[in-house]
Amino acid sequence: MLIRTDPFREFDRLAQQFFGSQSPGTWSRPTPMPMDAYRDGDQYVAVFDLPGISPDAIELDVERNVLTVKAERRPVELAEGAEMQVSERPLGVFSRQLFLGETLDADRIEASYDGGVLTLTIPIAEQAKPRKIAVTASGGDRKQIDA
Repeated sequence: MLIRTDPFREFDRLAQQFFGSQSPGTWSRPTPMPMDAYRDGDQYVAVFDLPGISPDAIELDVERNVLTVKAERRPVELAEGAEMQVSERPLGVFSRQLFLGETLDADRIEASYDGGVLTLTIPIAEQAKPRKIAVTASGGDRKQIDA
C-alpha cells in the first residue's frame, strides 16, 4: 500500500498557524488528517483522527486504485444571542488519498467510525496471498511447494 505524500503540507501548516485560517471563498489546500497505517495479517488497517466530525460528513470513494477520504467539519451552531469568543478549531473540508497496490481488494474495504476515529480495513486480495502448488513427480508422488 502506498501513501500519497505532499511535500508542501508542512509549509501549509506553518503558514496557517502564522497567518491564521483563511477567510471563506479564498483558495486553500485541503488539510490532511492525521493517519496511522499498519499491516495485520491478511489486511491493512488505516486509522484517521477526525474529532468533532459527524459520521454523515465523511465520504469514502475508490476510483481505480486511489482511495479518497474526505471529511467536513462544520461551524458550531450557536444559540440565539450567543457570541463566539474563541474559534481555533479548523473548519472546512479535510482530504487524504491512499494509493492502493494491485494486491489489495478495494471491493471489500470496511469502514467504522467511533469516538472521532475512522478505521478502514483493507483486505489483501485472494490472488495475492501465498498459496501451495502441488508438484507431481513422474512416479506419481505428489509434493507440496510453497509459492
